[in-house]
Amino acid sequence: MPTHATDPHPGLGASAKEVAEHASSLVRLELELATLELKRKLTALAFGIGLGIGAAILAVFGLGFAFATIAAAIATAVSTWLALLIVTLGLFALVAILGLLAVGRIRKGTPPVPEQAIREARLTSEALKANGR
Repeated sequence: MPTHATDPHPGLGASAKEVAEHASSLVRLELELATLELKRKLTALAFGIGLGIGAAILAVFGLGFAFATIAAAIATAVSTWLALLIVTLGLFALVAILGLLAVGRIRKGTPPVPEQAIREARLTSEALKANGR
């Protein structure tokens, strides 16, 4: 009588148990791999976001210095307070134009409902109901 250790053809229950154990360890390894990959990607993403925020902050300071340079250049022709006023009014004019453009785009995009898709779904539903009669 063959024993369990020397049996060349284990029973169906033993084979199913072995397959389940292998599948379980495979799933565990896949989850561990996914976790490590996500950690690596999130670290790179966080570092990239930090660098992007740093670049944005420096860009804001650079923009401020650019406007100061424009004001200083204008100040060579007029008094300093008038040069600063001209630059300030120019900035507010640009803000007004961009704001009006933004409001127009927002109105065009609201309400954020897929109206065409809803219309197509209703037509499809009505067509299916009509064919079913």
